[in-house]
Amino acid sequence: MKTAIFVDVQNIYYTTRDTFRRSFDYKRFWNQIESKDEIIKANAYAIDRGDEKQQKFQYALRSIGFNVKLKPYISRADGSSKGDWDVGITIDILDSAQEAEKIILLSGDGDFDLLVHKVIDQYGCIVDIYGVKELTANSLIKSASEFYSISNKFLI
Repeated sequence: MKTAIFVDVQNIYYTTRDTFRRSFDYKRFWNQIESKDEIIKANAYAIDRGDEKQQKFQYALRSIGFNVKLKPYISRADGSSKGDWDVGITIDILDSAQEAEKIILLSGDGDFDLLVHKVIDQYGCIVDIYGVKELTANSLIKSASEFYSISNKFLI
């Protein structure tokens, strides 16, 4: 099945860290998907803070097969920060829905529930969501064709 993968890196990083105190195993995940489906696109969306540890992680993602899309980290004068890929992920998923049979989104962000409904209803795609169940919006879980709870199987 022609499959496109989209990873909300910040969401997966923080939810696995906060819930399990462990990291997501992108290589194991890739190998499982690749064993069943033809990966036609794989984007990982991250924030570029310019630090060496992050650059090594981004290199590792690229070596697995992901196209890493970076957005600069913005620190505001009031102490808040910005680094959100929701619109970029949405546009890329809509663009891919015409060629992919299955969309896989790694995120727990409930803002994507409307997108998931649209991709299923308008394009007839299967949309699988991978997320940490305790930190994934119920609306996103319900909108998915299938929800896969991240557990020990996908943790380092």
